[in-house]
Parts: sequence; C-alpha cells; structure tokens
Amino acid sequence: MKFFAGLTILFSVLSLQVSAAQAQAAHLVTRWAADVTPYDVLPEYPRPQLVREQWLNLNGLWDYAITAKEAAQPSSYDGQILVPFPIESYLSGVQKRVDFKRVWYHRSFSIQDDWAGQRLMLNFGAVDWDATVYVNGKEVGTHQGGYDVFSFDITDALKPTGDQIQDLVVSVWDPTEGTQPHGKQVLSPGSIWYTPTTGIWQTVWIEPVDPTAHIDSLRISTDIDAGVVKVALLLSDHATIQMTMQADVMDGDKVVASLSHRVGEPPEIAVPDAKLWSPDSPFLYNLRVTLQDGNQTLDTVNSYFGMRKIEMKQDNQGIPQIYLNNLPIFQFGLLDQGFWPDGLYTAPTDEALRSDIETTKSLGFNLIRKHVKVEPARWYYWADKLGMLVWQDMPSMDDVLVGQGDGEIKRDADSAANFEHELQQMIDTHSNSPSIIMWVLFNEGWGQYDTARLTQQFKHYDPTRLVDSASGWNDFKVGDVQDVHTYPGPDAFQIDYTRANLIGEFGGLGLPLEGHTWLAKDSWGYKQYTDVPSLLADYTKMIKRLRSFQKERHLVAAIYTQTTDVETEVNGIMTYDREVIKMGADNIKAVNATLFAP
Repeated sequence: MKFFAGLTILFSVLSLQVSAAQAQAAHLVTRWAADVTPYDVLPEYPRPQLVREQWLNLNGLWDYAITAKEAAQPSSYDGQILVPFPIESYLSGVQKRVDFKRVWYHRSFSIQDDWAGQRLMLNFGAVDWDATVYVNGKEVGTHQGGYDVFSFDITDALKPTGDQIQDLVVSVWDPTEGTQPHGKQVLSPGSIWYTPTTGIWQTVWIEPVDPTAHIDSLRISTDIDAGVVKVALLLSDHATIQMTMQADVMDGDKVVASLSHRVGEPPEIAVPDAKLWSPDSPFLYNLRVTLQDGNQTLDTVNSYFGMRKIEMKQDNQGIPQIYLNNLPIFQFGLLDQGFWPDGLYTAPTDEALRSDIETTKSLGFNLIRKHVKVEPARWYYWADKLGMLVWQDMPSMDDVLVGQGDGEIKRDADSAANFEHELQQMIDTHSNSPSIIMWVLFNEGWGQYDTARLTQQFKHYDPTRLVDSASGWNDFKVGDVQDVHTYPGPDAFQIDYTRANLIGEFGGLGLPLEGHTWLAKDSWGYKQYTDVPSLLADYTKMIKRLRSFQKERHLVAAIYTQTTDVETEVNGIMTYDREVIKMGADNIKAVNATLFAP
C-alpha cells in the first residue's frame, strides 16, 4: 500500500483530479508508479531509430475536457491530465471513461531562441484514434490510427519568436469498438478483454529541422551473407537529387565503415568482419546519417541496426525449420498483452518497459509474441538491446469473430483500406528492429479477411521477415508457418512439409494471488489453480509435452499464455503488478531449459 499513499500525496500536491478516496480505490499499481512525477514524465528521447540532439518534451500536465463528439472546442476545461497516460488510467490523474465522447487536450509552450529560422515539427508517438491538432487556433493536421507515430510542421502557425507563448490543442475521438484496429480494448471489459485507451498514450515532442530539407525516416536492411547494410532515406518534400548523404557505421564510438552517396538509390555499405545479432549475442551497430547540400550540413540523425537474417526453409531431411543467421533455432516465448494496472496502454517508466523484457529473458524464454498491440518505439529498442525475438501482431479490428473453421469475412472497402494502411504503418515504423522476426496478420479469425492476398502482399512488402497469416483457427495454407492454439494444451499439428510447425498459444493456467489482483473476485483463467505446487506441476508436464513435439512433430516454436495477469485474467507468469513470479524464477528457468537441450 505504500505506492498508493505516495501517489495520493503526489496528485494532491499537484492539484490533479484524483482525490485520496479515488487513489485508495485504484485497483493496483506497479512499483514504478512511485517514480512518476509531472515534471519528469517519460523523459527519454522516444524514437531511438531516428534521434536528434535538439528536442522539447511536451509530456506533463495538460488541461483536458470531455465533450459530446460533435461539440466545438470548449472555452474552459474539466481539469488537468498527466500526458501521455490514457485518460482512463490511474496515472493520468483523471481515471474517467470516455466511451463515445470526444477528449480535448490543451497546453502552452514556448520556443527556444536558438531555434529561430528552423522549421518546427510537432511529433506524436501515438494517439488513439482520430486526432485533430491546432496551434494558436489554426488547424495544422489530422491523423487516424492508434499505433503509429505522426508529425506536423507547425512553423507557419507559430507566433513570432521571442517570449511568445504558443497555444496547442488536440481533439481526439476514439470509437473503441469500431472497425478500426484496436486490439483487446472493449467498452465492457472482462475475461480476455480489457479497459479501453483513449487519446494521447505516447510521448509528444517538438524538434527543429533545417528549412531546406531534412530526413523524415530511415529504412535499414542487412545482408549477413554479403556482409552489407543498405540505408534508404525518406526525405522532406524540398530535398533534391543533388544532395548527398554521409553514413557512418560504428562499433560503439569507433567508425568501422563509411560511405558518401548522392540521395536516391540506397547505397550498400560493406561492414568488415560483421558481428551478427542474436538472442545470445545481441550486438548492435550505431549508425550516424548526415544530409548535406554541398558543404552545408542540413540534418544529422543517429540510429542503430543489427546484422541478422531470418528465414523458413527445409532442412536436409525436407523438414521446414526456422533459421536465424543460417542456423536452426527453437523459439519458446510468452504471449505479451502490454497492459499495465496503473497506465493501461502506457508503461509508467522506461525502466518498466525494459523490466518486462529483462524478466522474460531471465526465465529462459527467447521470444515474445506482442499480442494485438503495437508498443512504443522504446519497447522494441529494449528488445533489440537485450536480445529478445519478437513476433509482432497486427492489432485486431472490430468484434466480427469468424468461428474456428468458418473461413473469413467480406470486409467493406473503407475498413479494409484503413486496416491495410495501419498494417503498413506498423511495418514502416518498426522495420528497422532486428528483434522483430515475424508479422502476424490475424489472430483467431478476429476480423479475418482476404488472408491469402494480404499474406502475399505483405510478404512482398517486407521480404526480410516471416509472415504468420493467421495465428490459430482459420488456416488458408499460406504464409511461412502453420499455427495452432490449444487451451490448456499443448497440442500441435502434424507436419506440413511446406511450412514450419508452431504453437501460437497454449497454457493460460490461472492462479490469483491475494493482494495482487485487479479485483478481489471474478478472476479468470483457462484452468484455475489455488496453489503454486499444482500450477508448477502442470506447467512442467506441458513443457515435457512440448519436448516430445520437438521430435515427433518437428515443432519449431511455442507461445505460453502469458507474461502477466491482465485485469481479471490471472494466467500470467507474473502478477499484474509485476511483484510476484508465481512459480518462482529458478523453477521456471530450470523447466524451460529442457526445451533447449541437445
């Protein structure tokens, strides 16, 4: 309870809209919640793959108002909210449901004098779902999509430089159970469905760029067999083909390869004696890219990459296997929902993001299936840095659930176009992360449509990764893997000589622990337990069965449900507050190790 008391004092001092009674009624908090202050909210630069030195973090206290969807901008606000925590979350200081209404955010900011003459980009890590942004009363842009970063050039809407106070307003509408991708967010949470997230839920920041041209994004691809890295630049509208890029590949601070090249066709840079990225040795090269116009430097960004290769192919016996860096690899991981009891979609701190991955790896898992949610960029940075393989799900759409074995639905053109746009945005945003080795298009028939076409389309769009066309239920014999869900399980398909054989979900063994649950009762799991020894005994039996499937059915990977308890679902390896590893860390690690024995 010490965390509740500390946060009650914090919110009271800062005049947030959380009373002491509300704070005591908070279901659960993590230990990192105590580190959250309005003056230092997620202070880390939010985009590790495209880092600039100068930036202004806009996280912190904003004004907020909840209005009818069609209402005009309010003349006054309901209170203050701690951005970027979702308005429904405890850490936002609001903890209110929005449902079908509109949320308005407001704050002011000022511009540094030394940014005069620069263009200013206003960046949002993610806003769920439909956002309109105003600066000094002028609309600067709109965006739809709950999981991707977006930016607006706000220069022309700014007041003259100096001590002028600039005014920023963001209007958001989120049809939680609409046809847009939204994952497990629902209006009536329960069992495997959770509390919705509305509005700003990732970092907001401003950065200056050169008025002539700047780098919008990097697309990095590697070829370990040739020992090269290819760096493609997406530039702002006013860039010209006469401009050049300078790319420096670094081992730590030491430059090991450099290339100057005219912008346009991406150059290949030879990396001498290339060090490969893998879970056992997650080596990352640093990358510095400079955009130049003659002798003038227009932009410099820092990034990183890992030299790694993933593919599905038959071994010498004709059995489909998954190969990492030309060697077969068995993958065992956790289904990870990415929810937090205090921040919902938003982790309290960067250390909290890191800790989940670190704990997962310490327990002997080498894989995370990020389940129908896309995380902030720093989550993937930690997966890259710590050496964790990732299967990345596309967030599911509306609640049209195609039954097991019932095929797929016909989706209307507008919702299909939006799904495919958001899917492409997910791939574009996170394509540089070596940890991501597979895209999962659909989960269990949740809004599943045009499976064969989309599999082919996105396999072509990103040929550097595997594609799981449908995790569980409705298999159309396409993609790189055949994927079964069995609860509690496990069970596995018989061998398919054209695709690798894996278990996308099994387990779900539930054990509520008093003092660590979202609610005092109504906890849920696929199979419920009342004591740790029984839970551990059945988990051990499951792992032994997986071991037999490795030999009998050539199983290449399996996913256990799940990393943590989430709300009333208590089948986590850890409790929802991340305080207890239920079966004991040493026990889990010892059992898991049997899957990787020769």
